Amino acid sequence: MKKVLIVEDESLVSLEISNFVKSLGYTVCGIATNANEAIEIFKNNEIDVVLMDVYIKGSIDGVECTGIIKDIQDVPIIYISAFSDDSILDRAIKTNPSAYLVKPINRNDLKVSLLIATKTLDEQIYVGDIRLDDEFSFNSLNNELIYKGEVIHLTKREKELLHLLILNKNNVISFYELEIELWPDKEANENTRRALVSKLRAKLNYKFIETVHSIGYKINVKSF
Repeated sequence: MKKVLIVEDESLVSLEISNFVKSLGYTVCGIATNANEAIEIFKNNEIDVVLMDVYIKGSIDGVECTGIIKDIQDVPIIYISAFSDDSILDRAIKTNPSAYLVKPINRNDLKVSLLIATKTLDEQIYVGDIRLDDEFSFNSLNNELIYKGEVIHLTKREKELLHLLILNKNNVISFYELEIELWPDKEANENTRRALVSKLRAKLNYKFIETVHSIGYKINVKSF
């Protein structure tokens, strides 16, 4: 269930928005009337979407408050305002909001804006820092192979092999070098090496790894 923070200094308006948001199945984690309250609630809760009134009490307005919140964590912001003058819009646009709604709020517009904001969250997928192609990536920090946002289980030796190949991307690593790196304390036979490479190839959907006849292997990646 997605969690919403409402920043609105008019109590009747905030209550109406809160009741409507709850009726849509969202959880309202807090209602703030000024920037300080909003920032405090945001820091102490896992907020998925912020409904931010542009004009709120205090020296910090909604746009500036949004900048502070996004410095803490980049979450979808839906602005709510009684005004839509160019100077405010220009400042608001720079914070990359999900939507800008003008009061009185149309409930259907608010519903759609929330759906778009939360759908964007749902579509964020886990991608490693090294892209192999549009489907596969690799997290070099913990040697994770990722396919369409899901971590593919690799054995310890498979992780070591993939890491070694990626370190030498688009270059051949010899059979001897590979065996020394992966089995430094014992002699590895050809069948053991071939079996390991074959298993890793299967998990990569038989992409990327090329055998260079009588020399070694290389992993082919167009760009990193």
